[in-house]
Amino acid sequence: MTSKLEDICDLAQTMIADYRLTLLYTTSGSSALNLFLESYLLQAIDEFDLCEQSLSYSTTTQEFTVDLTQQHKNILAQIMIKYWLHKEVQDVLQMRSKIYDRDFKAYSEANNLKEKRELYALKCEEISQLLNKYGYRNNDWDSWESQNFRA
Repeated sequence: MTSKLEDICDLAQTMIADYRLTLLYTTSGSSALNLFLESYLLQAIDEFDLCEQSLSYSTTTQEFTVDLTQQHKNILAQIMIKYWLHKEVQDVLQMRSKIYDRDFKAYSEANNLKEKRELYALKCEEISQLLNKYGYRNNDWDSWESQNFRA
């Protein structure tokens, strides 16, 4: 059995709330949503280069060649969120949005962007710490002790 795109997308969706993703799911179904989120997974795979398991992924079958551990799925989902946040920070249309009425008043574009940047910076730091912790846990320290750094 192999891990599928939808396994990691489902995990990532538990970590974020975006009405646009919900709307995509309700109007077009899970396959359209997973196809949309696949680009974030591909970026996450590139960043998670120190993974002990093979992260070979087929875009045609939307499956990995191996059954990933839960830890590896969680890390990929976290990294996907980082790239999703990066897109949110880079969204020029949201910088220009002005919504005001009696029931709803949006923060200024500058404040909104500032908060998104701070959230993105926090997520980058969290991912960096997560990958460092993973690397230290899975390093072959016996090889390092004998000066074999490539093992």
